[in-house]
Amino acid sequence: MIVHDTTTMLIELGAVVLGLGLVGRLAGRLSLSPIPLYLLIGLAFGHGGLIPLSTTEDFIEIGAEIGVILLLLMLGLEYTATELVDSLKTQYPSGIVDLVLNATPGAVAGLLLGWGPVGALALAGVTYISSSGVIAKILTEMKRLGNRETPVILGILVIEDLTMAVYLPVLSTVLAGVGLASGSVTLAIALGTAGVALFLALRHGRVISKAVSSDNPEMLLLVVLGLTLLVAGVAQRLQVSAAVGAFLVGIALSGEVAHNTRRLFTPLRDLFAAVFFVFFGLSTNPSDIPPVLVPALLLAVVTAGTKIATGYYAARRAGIGPRGRFRAGGALVARGEFSIVIAGLASATEPRIAPVATAYVLILVVVGPFATRWTEPVARRVVEWRRSRQQETAQVVGEPRGAESGV
Repeated sequence: MIVHDTTTMLIELGAVVLGLGLVGRLAGRLSLSPIPLYLLIGLAFGHGGLIPLSTTEDFIEIGAEIGVILLLLMLGLEYTATELVDSLKTQYPSGIVDLVLNATPGAVAGLLLGWGPVGALALAGVTYISSSGVIAKILTEMKRLGNRETPVILGILVIEDLTMAVYLPVLSTVLAGVGLASGSVTLAIALGTAGVALFLALRHGRVISKAVSSDNPEMLLLVVLGLTLLVAGVAQRLQVSAAVGAFLVGIALSGEVAHNTRRLFTPLRDLFAAVFFVFFGLSTNPSDIPPVLVPALLLAVVTAGTKIATGYYAARRAGIGPRGRFRAGGALVARGEFSIVIAGLASATEPRIAPVATAYVLILVVVGPFATRWTEPVARRVVEWRRSRQQETAQVVGEPRGAESGV
């Protein structure tokens, strides 16, 4: 029986991983993010899908947890303490505008859908956070990393990630459904722990980097992975969220250690991140998605517009011209990994959020690359068209009445 279960698990797992590899190659040829295709594979193999998995779901669930942790570790490695502080000092007004414009539609939608305050809080997070991974990939492929608006885009992403360090503990406490007194204590402990960890990461990151540094790639991989899983587990126990713990470990590592860690962990991150998206698809019944397509599409249209407005505002504050402003706005449209993380946390308390979030992310992760490429050209043509119309109107108004009648 054990041999049979092991054989079935290997066959199922091999089929899933092979499918991920094939759709990843297809997405690369189409210049798209593979995330929507990974979600579709999860929907195909999940409950209510075409070929439900029977023995590997528990294994994939553990892999999905590791995927979230590695995603946040790698995200933290992208930023130094100096960059974090500079972003907060110079772009906090843009961060406030970003939060108000993009969290509000999700909160309002959650209330209109009848999910109550908890569902509204979760959906607000889903619509607020852009996909750092997808955006970074798009900017790299389009060779825009050297553009003047790119630091503005990255600054917004940094502030969003730091906001998550506060938001996730709050959401976890609310989802736990504890009383006001217990919840306040739990939230205070969570935020205090996150604050202390962030302080240690910013002030003593060099010491931590030196402690884990190794010239042996194998030793570096084991030490960093072990430290990340340990901190993530302790953070989870303290109601901070494992994802935030991993993010803070990434921030703490800097210099050559961060560079070598990124190189070693990128393939591992990609594998387990793909497993994470598959697991989220597995936990969503495909038949639940068609009924929510209309609200998901409306929410996607509204929040695509609010992200464009956010990027435009932030780039204007930085003194960037109109074309760069629209490029910045279009680049922020994509949602992805963090939106799915939030929906995954909330789905146990509010199951209806999973299909909405899946459809929402599927739409915007596909629209994201097109918005990045076409927002500025379309806006420029609209401005030129309006300018030509105004000139034509001015000419008509300025002509003598006799000229119109031929006198």
